[in-house]
Amino acid sequence: MPSINFIKNALISVADKTDILKISNILIKNQISLFSTGGTAKVLKKNNIPVIEISDYTKFPEIMDGRVKTLHPKIMAGILRRENKDEEIMQLYEISPIDIVIVNFYPFQKEINIKNNDIDNIINNIDIGGPTLIRASAKNYKNVIVIVDLSDVQHIIDSINNNTMNIKKRFYLATKAFEYTANYERIISQYFIKKNNIKKNDFKNLFPKEINFSFTKKQDLRYGENQHQKASFYIEQNIMQSGTISSAKQIQGKNLSYNNISDANTALECVKEFNKPACVIVKHENPCGVAVNSSLAESYLSAYYADPISAFGGIVAFNSVLDENTAKNITKTKQFIEVIIAPEINISALKILKNKPNIRILITGKIKKNKISIDFKRITNGLLVQEYDSHNIDLETWSYVTKRIPTKSELEDAIFCWKVAKFVKSNAIVYGHNQVTISIGAGQMSRIYSTKLANIKIKDQGKNTIGATMASDAFFPFRDGIDSAALVGINCIVQPGGSIRDKEIIQAANEKNMTMIFTNKRHFRH
Repeated sequence: MPSINFIKNALISVADKTDILKISNILIKNQISLFSTGGTAKVLKKNNIPVIEISDYTKFPEIMDGRVKTLHPKIMAGILRRENKDEEIMQLYEISPIDIVIVNFYPFQKEINIKNNDIDNIINNIDIGGPTLIRASAKNYKNVIVIVDLSDVQHIIDSINNNTMNIKKRFYLATKAFEYTANYERIISQYFIKKNNIKKNDFKNLFPKEINFSFTKKQDLRYGENQHQKASFYIEQNIMQSGTISSAKQIQGKNLSYNNISDANTALECVKEFNKPACVIVKHENPCGVAVNSSLAESYLSAYYADPISAFGGIVAFNSVLDENTAKNITKTKQFIEVIIAPEINISALKILKNKPNIRILITGKIKKNKISIDFKRITNGLLVQEYDSHNIDLETWSYVTKRIPTKSELEDAIFCWKVAKFVKSNAIVYGHNQVTISIGAGQMSRIYSTKLANIKIKDQGKNTIGATMASDAFFPFRDGIDSAALVGINCIVQPGGSIRDKEIIQAANEKNMTMIFTNKRHFRH
């Protein structure tokens, strides 16, 4: 590969000019001439950095308010030239070889996130010349070094100087360049698809003909689901929304594992369902303790004591500022906690939790309910795509089907339990009272066994369920689930309804003087 002595010219055209002066000085120091477009050239000249403007080199001005500037045969030929093959044509047309291309694009992602920005302004920020320069450079990676990440410049120059800028590194930079352009096109295409979606429920528009992914590695993980599996965490590029695990900042604790992140996401999305101070404790992607109270400290204690056995090694999520009293309660219970998630944390609370340095603390920023439109599940050689289960409770669609209608407190518990059931693996049974879970039966192949599992937990932990509410994520196919719940004192049942035996189910509830609500929606979670 050519040494630094054979690297003569670099083309720089960047929208993000962070560190561009530092980078340009590095190139000049290594006797590399700089070619640049108007905006970048202006910055360099202002700082007394010698630069050749592309319009001076091509003898053709930038036109149409800068829309056309780099797309010129002398530029493209300088990038696409082939060694030992195109020298004659290069000399004939006085074409200089371009050895390094440094480009980043107009901030299209930023533009589409500006409220009230009209489509003309947004489209004006679609870069045309930049992607062409990068693709041409990446295509000719054997002769051109392409840089889309400005932090790579110093390392590349060092590699050239040390004669270690081999074909493998050039190919890596080309790969990185194509990933950069592909992601840029994906952002643009998704914007156009979204603008084309006139109706949210338009099936064809919601599910495009092709789905392309582009994620950036955030971090390597300790391990996957099991310690013999390697794992990494990838996130969408340019995340603008706070309040997610993907955008959260870890301020304490060991490195996260695959299961930590998966459980943390479930815990955070569940706790978002509640407006009052709430705590959700998750173990193996199932809530094991959920509570809503007037204070976060009390919510934590109630959630923990709902099932302290399952809470061992759990993930704890809060929906409001983690304060000193809550931190004190966490230390008092001596619960072994893997991860704590909160939108914010007080300095005094952090000081207390520093005594448990292995606890991973994730700060999410302001949280709000998820508004993503589609959800994905990977299968072998395929992808399942569905609308995200963002269904909000609408009491006007609920049906009160038994002789006895729910009391105010029973209705509050029904709403609470229904929100929790949405995040419990199917088949799901949730018992709750006074907006605290009492017992949860999850992930059984039979609904009656989910109910029996919830009853076993009650018996083993000596819980009182007299007057409690039960939520089921789907309908009861037989009355045995109702009879089993009645044995432990359940007074209210909330479920979707829709079984061919609904009349029999309602009759069983009436016999036990229960009140039963049909939500007319189910919440399977696989």
